[in-house]
Amino acid sequence: MSAPIGVIGGSGMYRLLTDTEAVTVDTPYGPPSEAPARGMLGGREVVFLPRHGADHRFAPHRIPYRANLWALRALGVRQLVTACAVGGLVPELTAGTVVVPDQVIDRTWGREHTYYDVEGPVVHVPFADPYCPRGRVAAAAAAQAGPLPAVDGGTMVVIQGPRFSSRAESRRNARDGGTIVNMTAMPETALARELALCCTTLALVTDADAGVEGGEHVTQEAVLELFARNITELSGVLQATVAALPDDECDCQHVLDGQKLPLTLP
Repeated sequence: MSAPIGVIGGSGMYRLLTDTEAVTVDTPYGPPSEAPARGMLGGREVVFLPRHGADHRFAPHRIPYRANLWALRALGVRQLVTACAVGGLVPELTAGTVVVPDQVIDRTWGREHTYYDVEGPVVHVPFADPYCPRGRVAAAAAAQAGPLPAVDGGTMVVIQGPRFSSRAESRRNARDGGTIVNMTAMPETALARELALCCTTLALVTDADAGVEGGEHVTQEAVLELFARNITELSGVLQATVAALPDDECDCQHVLDGQKLPLTLP
Protein backbone atom coordinates (compact mmCIF):
# COMPACT_ATOMS: atom_id res chain seq x y z
CA MET A 1 0.00 0.00 0.00
CA SER A 2 1.29 3.48 -0.87
CA ALA A 3 2.42 5.77 1.93
CA PRO A 4 -0.01 8.62 2.68
CA ILE A 5 0.70 12.07 1.25
CA GLY A 6 1.14 14.86 3.78
CA VAL A 7 -0.73 18.11 3.13
CA ILE A 8 -0.12 21.32 5.08
CA GLY A 9 -2.33 24.31 4.40
CA GLY A 10 -5.11 26.48 5.71
CA SER A 11 -8.04 25.15 7.68
CA GLY A 12 -10.33 25.90 4.72
CA MET A 13 -8.89 22.82 3.02
CA TYR A 14 -10.55 20.46 5.50
CA ARG A 15 -13.59 20.38 3.25
CA LEU A 16 -11.55 18.78 0.44
CA LEU A 17 -11.08 15.55 2.35
CA THR A 18 -13.42 12.56 2.42
CA ASP A 19 -13.59 9.77 5.02
CA THR A 20 -11.72 11.91 7.56
CA GLU A 21 -10.45 10.74 10.91
CA ALA A 22 -8.54 12.87 13.42
CA VAL A 23 -5.39 11.19 14.75
CA THR A 24 -3.71 12.18 18.00
CA VAL A 25 0.09 12.12 17.72
CA ASP A 26 2.60 12.75 20.51
CA THR A 27 5.97 14.17 19.48
CA PRO A 28 9.18 15.03 21.37
CA TYR A 29 8.46 18.66 20.47
CA GLY A 30 4.97 18.90 21.93
CA PRO A 31 1.65 18.67 20.09
CA PRO A 32 1.31 19.73 16.45
CA SER A 33 -0.79 22.75 15.47
CA GLU A 34 -3.83 20.49 15.35
CA ALA A 35 -4.52 16.77 15.43
CA PRO A 36 -3.75 15.59 11.87
CA ALA A 37 -6.72 14.36 9.85
CA ARG A 38 -6.50 11.20 7.76
CA GLY A 39 -8.66 11.22 4.66
CA MET A 40 -8.80 10.78 0.90
CA LEU A 41 -7.90 13.39 -1.72
CA GLY A 42 -7.35 12.91 -5.43
CA GLY A 43 -7.79 9.16 -5.02
CA ARG A 44 -4.87 9.02 -2.56
CA GLU A 45 -4.69 8.63 1.20
CA VAL A 46 -3.55 11.92 2.74
CA VAL A 47 -2.79 13.27 6.18
CA PHE A 48 -3.82 16.91 6.47
CA LEU A 49 -2.54 19.40 9.02
CA PRO A 50 -3.53 23.11 9.24
CA ARG A 51 -0.24 24.89 10.02
CA HIS A 52 -1.84 27.75 11.97
CA GLY A 53 -4.31 25.46 13.79
CA ALA A 54 -7.96 24.95 12.84
CA ASP A 55 -8.84 28.32 14.40
CA HIS A 56 -5.76 30.10 13.00
CA ARG A 57 -4.38 30.69 16.50
CA PHE A 58 -0.64 30.32 15.78
CA ALA A 59 1.20 33.36 14.42
CA PRO A 60 3.90 32.47 11.85
CA HIS A 61 6.76 32.73 14.35
CA ARG A 62 4.93 30.57 16.92
CA ILE A 63 3.87 27.64 14.72
CA PRO A 64 5.19 24.35 16.17
CA TYR A 65 6.98 23.47 12.94
CA ARG A 66 9.09 20.65 14.40
CA ALA A 67 6.06 18.96 15.96
CA ASN A 68 4.06 19.33 12.73
CA LEU A 69 6.63 17.67 10.48
CA TRP A 70 7.51 14.99 13.04
CA ALA A 71 3.81 14.08 13.45
CA LEU A 72 3.36 13.68 9.69
CA ARG A 73 6.39 11.41 9.37
CA ALA A 74 5.21 9.39 12.38
CA LEU A 75 1.95 8.75 10.49
CA GLY A 76 3.84 7.31 7.51
CA VAL A 77 4.14 10.42 5.34
CA ARG A 78 7.15 10.51 3.03
CA GLN A 79 5.91 13.09 0.50
CA LEU A 80 4.57 16.51 1.48
CA VAL A 81 2.60 19.15 -0.41
CA THR A 82 2.15 22.54 1.21
CA ALA A 83 -0.05 25.47 0.23
CA CYS A 84 0.50 29.05 1.33
CA ALA A 85 -0.33 32.68 0.59
CA VAL A 86 2.50 34.89 -0.68
CA GLY A 87 3.14 38.45 -1.74
CA GLY A 88 4.51 39.16 -5.20
CA LEU A 89 7.94 40.84 -5.36
CA VAL A 90 7.96 41.32 -9.13
CA PRO A 91 5.23 43.17 -11.06
CA GLU A 92 4.40 40.27 -13.36
CA LEU A 93 3.29 38.08 -10.45
CA THR A 94 -0.17 39.53 -10.02
CA ALA A 95 -2.75 38.53 -7.42
CA GLY A 96 -4.32 35.17 -8.20
CA THR A 97 -1.17 33.63 -9.71
CA VAL A 98 -0.01 30.19 -8.52
CA VAL A 99 3.76 29.87 -8.17
CA VAL A 100 5.62 26.57 -7.74
CA PRO A 101 8.82 27.83 -6.10
CA ASP A 102 12.21 26.18 -6.54
CA GLN A 103 14.31 28.28 -4.13
CA VAL A 104 14.12 29.95 -0.73
CA ILE A 105 15.90 32.79 1.07
CA ASP A 106 15.50 32.52 4.84
CA ARG A 107 15.24 35.81 6.76
CA THR A 108 13.58 34.35 9.86
CA TRP A 109 15.21 34.28 13.29
CA GLY A 110 14.56 32.85 16.74
CA ARG A 111 12.61 29.84 15.45
CA GLU A 112 13.51 26.22 16.13
CA HIS A 113 15.22 25.58 12.79
CA THR A 114 16.57 22.03 13.18
CA TYR A 115 16.03 18.64 14.75
CA TYR A 116 19.77 18.17 15.05
CA ASP A 117 20.58 20.67 17.79
CA VAL A 118 21.30 17.96 20.37
CA GLU A 119 24.70 16.69 21.42
CA GLY A 120 25.85 13.76 19.33
CA PRO A 121 26.80 13.13 15.71
CA VAL A 122 26.59 16.33 13.67
CA VAL A 123 24.14 16.11 10.77
CA HIS A 124 24.38 18.25 7.62
CA VAL A 125 21.64 17.81 5.03
CA PRO A 126 21.95 19.05 1.43
CA PHE A 127 19.63 21.98 0.73
CA ALA A 128 20.89 23.47 -2.55
CA ASP A 129 17.54 22.59 -4.12
CA PRO A 130 15.03 22.88 -1.28
CA TYR A 131 12.02 21.43 -3.08
CA CYS A 132 11.48 17.94 -4.45
CA PRO A 133 12.19 18.01 -8.22
CA ARG A 134 9.65 15.29 -9.00
CA GLY A 135 7.01 16.92 -6.83
CA ARG A 136 7.63 20.22 -8.57
CA VAL A 137 7.05 18.61 -11.99
CA ALA A 138 3.68 17.27 -10.81
CA ALA A 139 2.72 20.57 -9.19
CA ALA A 140 3.74 22.73 -12.15
CA ALA A 141 1.76 20.54 -14.57
CA ALA A 142 -1.29 20.66 -12.30
CA ALA A 143 -1.03 24.43 -11.88
CA GLN A 144 -0.58 25.08 -15.61
CA ALA A 145 -3.63 22.91 -16.37
CA GLY A 146 -5.72 24.80 -13.83
CA PRO A 147 -7.83 27.96 -14.18
CA LEU A 148 -5.39 30.36 -12.47
CA PRO A 149 -2.24 31.88 -14.02
CA ALA A 150 0.70 29.64 -13.13
CA VAL A 151 4.48 30.10 -12.95
CA ASP A 152 6.97 27.25 -12.72
CA GLY A 153 9.84 28.38 -10.52
CA GLY A 154 10.44 31.25 -8.15
CA THR A 155 12.43 32.27 -5.09
CA MET A 156 10.49 32.44 -1.83
CA VAL A 157 11.83 35.00 0.63
CA VAL A 158 10.67 34.03 4.11
CA ILE A 159 10.37 36.93 6.55
CA GLN A 160 9.93 36.72 10.30
CA GLY A 161 6.52 38.34 10.63
CA PRO A 162 3.98 38.70 11.97
CA ARG A 163 4.27 42.23 10.55
CA PHE A 164 4.51 42.77 6.81
CA SER A 165 7.63 44.19 5.13
CA SER A 166 8.57 47.86 4.95
CA ARG A 167 8.95 49.25 1.43
CA ALA A 168 12.73 49.25 1.83
CA GLU A 169 12.74 45.61 2.97
CA SER A 170 10.50 44.66 0.07
CA ARG A 171 12.81 46.36 -2.45
CA ARG A 172 15.84 44.64 -0.87
CA ASN A 173 14.14 41.25 -1.10
CA ALA A 174 13.46 41.81 -4.79
CA ARG A 175 17.05 43.00 -5.43
CA ASP A 176 18.33 39.84 -3.76
CA GLY A 177 16.49 37.73 -6.31
CA GLY A 178 13.24 37.06 -4.46
CA THR A 179 10.08 36.78 -6.53
CA ILE A 180 7.58 35.99 -3.76
CA VAL A 181 7.51 36.62 0.00
CA ASN A 182 5.99 34.57 2.80
CA MET A 183 6.24 34.03 6.58
CA THR A 184 5.94 30.24 7.01
CA ALA A 185 8.00 28.37 4.40
CA MET A 186 10.99 28.31 6.74
CA PRO A 187 11.84 26.39 8.78
CA GLU A 188 9.03 24.18 7.43
CA THR A 189 10.82 23.33 4.19
CA ALA A 190 14.20 22.71 5.85
CA LEU A 191 12.68 20.52 8.57
CA ALA A 192 11.02 18.41 5.90
CA ARG A 193 14.45 17.86 4.33
CA GLU A 194 15.93 16.95 7.74
CA LEU A 195 13.29 14.22 8.02
CA ALA A 196 14.02 13.02 4.46
CA LEU A 197 10.59 14.06 3.21
CA CYS A 198 9.88 15.19 -0.33
CA CYS A 199 8.47 18.74 -0.10
CA THR A 200 6.56 20.62 -2.79
CA THR A 201 4.88 24.00 -2.36
CA LEU A 202 1.97 25.70 -4.10
CA ALA A 203 2.11 29.44 -3.44
CA LEU A 204 -0.89 31.67 -4.21
CA VAL A 205 -0.02 35.33 -4.80
CA THR A 206 -2.49 37.46 -2.84
CA ASP A 207 -0.96 40.94 -3.20
CA ALA A 208 1.90 43.02 -4.58
CA ASP A 209 4.36 43.55 -1.75
CA ALA A 210 4.82 47.10 -0.48
CA GLY A 211 8.06 47.88 -2.32
CA VAL A 212 6.91 46.58 -5.72
CA GLU A 213 5.94 49.12 -8.37
CA GLY A 214 2.24 49.73 -7.87
CA GLY A 215 2.24 47.88 -4.54
CA GLU A 216 0.36 49.42 -1.63
CA HIS A 217 0.65 48.60 2.04
CA VAL A 218 -0.49 45.03 2.66
CA THR A 219 -3.37 44.23 4.98
CA GLN A 220 -4.29 40.93 6.59
CA GLU A 221 -7.91 41.35 5.52
CA ALA A 222 -6.97 41.71 1.85
CA VAL A 223 -4.68 38.66 1.95
CA LEU A 224 -7.30 36.43 3.58
CA GLU A 225 -10.04 37.71 1.30
CA LEU A 226 -8.16 36.95 -1.90
CA PHE A 227 -7.01 33.57 -0.62
CA ALA A 228 -10.62 32.67 0.26
CA ARG A 229 -11.82 33.88 -3.16
CA ASN A 230 -9.39 31.53 -4.93
CA ILE A 231 -9.52 28.58 -2.53
CA THR A 232 -11.67 26.46 -4.87
CA GLU A 233 -9.25 26.88 -7.78
CA LEU A 234 -6.15 26.37 -5.61
CA SER A 235 -7.74 23.31 -4.04
CA GLY A 236 -8.23 21.82 -7.49
CA VAL A 237 -4.53 22.33 -8.24
CA LEU A 238 -3.63 20.76 -4.90
CA GLN A 239 -5.85 17.76 -5.58
CA ALA A 240 -4.36 17.26 -9.05
CA THR A 241 -0.85 17.53 -7.61
CA VAL A 242 -1.53 14.89 -4.96
CA ALA A 243 -3.03 12.57 -7.58
CA ALA A 244 0.03 12.94 -9.85
CA LEU A 245 2.79 12.38 -7.29
CA PRO A 246 4.82 9.25 -8.08
CA ASP A 247 4.62 6.27 -5.72
CA ASP A 248 8.25 5.23 -5.74
CA GLU A 249 11.05 6.72 -3.64
CA CYS A 250 13.16 9.65 -4.80
CA ASP A 251 16.50 11.16 -3.80
CA CYS A 252 14.87 13.42 -1.18
CA GLN A 253 14.08 10.34 0.87
CA HIS A 254 17.74 9.28 0.93
CA VAL A 255 19.45 12.49 2.06
CA LEU A 256 20.23 10.94 5.46
CA ASP A 257 21.68 7.73 4.07
CA GLY A 258 25.11 7.01 5.53
CA GLN A 259 24.84 9.63 8.27
CA LYS A 260 24.80 8.80 11.97
CA LEU A 261 21.87 10.53 13.63
CA PRO A 262 21.73 11.78 17.23
CA LEU A 263 18.07 10.73 17.47
CA THR A 264 15.75 8.03 16.18
CA LEU A 265 13.36 9.16 13.49
CA PRO A 266 9.71 8.09 13.65
